[in-house]
Amino acid sequence: MVFVLDVGNTNIVLGIYKDKKLMVDWRLSTDHKRSSDEYGIQVRQLFEQNNIKASDIEGIIISSVVPNIMYSLEHMIRKYFNQNPIVVGPGVKTGINIKYDNPKEVGADRIVNAVAAFETYKKSMIIIDFGTATTFCAITKNGDYLGGTICPGIKISSDALFERAAKLPRVELVKPDTVICKNTVASMQAGIVCGYVGQVDYIVDKMKKEMMAKGEEDPIVIATGGLATLIAQDSQTIDKVEPFLTLDGLRMIYEKNKE
Repeated sequence: MVFVLDVGNTNIVLGIYKDKKLMVDWRLSTDHKRSSDEYGIQVRQLFEQNNIKASDIEGIIISSVVPNIMYSLEHMIRKYFNQNPIVVGPGVKTGINIKYDNPKEVGADRIVNAVAAFETYKKSMIIIDFGTATTFCAITKNGDYLGGTICPGIKISSDALFERAAKLPRVELVKPDTVICKNTVASMQAGIVCGYVGQVDYIVDKMKKEMMAKGEEDPIVIATGGLATLIAQDSQTIDKVEPFLTLDGLRMIYEKNKE
């Protein structure tokens, strides 16, 4: 079995793969104040609840956009699993050619998503990851990572509205039936969700035009992340929702580097 960890700004998503099948996945809050032992106890409890032993794990791989949590996580893995994890970064084989001005600036999660999507679809694509930030990444049919766009995440936008406007409440992120709404909560939900759908479709449309002007075929648009399904319901441009794209990419990168 392979243990994969995707460390984001809000959550750490963990998964266990047996061969190419995702057996189980979990989410923990990202907290750089937790010690290696605190994370170790949490992970051990999750394993025990699913009848998985540390000795069942043949390899471990991590991608992270939170540098100050890595010491605790790597130390936890060495202590509780007696292994050195693969950490996605410079020197790790991915099969993706990064065309960014400074390749080191590209978040590990964006690279991992690109690997998973390219290995699955083998064509021009745009990947949208709805995380703490929403990222849009353009990949060519030859596996070149061209770059992309970064926007505030949906929850960040919603929280900012609540925190900065004294009379506006915190709202659940669901789509109302109309955009001409009769109460404050529904009005906020319509503005946040429908506004975000419009933002996604506009950015994707612009990215498609730029890619096709460079000779790429019409790219497939793949969405992942916690709120991907919510936005994809009304989006005119999202073709596929892949909820476990990042975990799949970690498993693929592990296979490329396990020797």
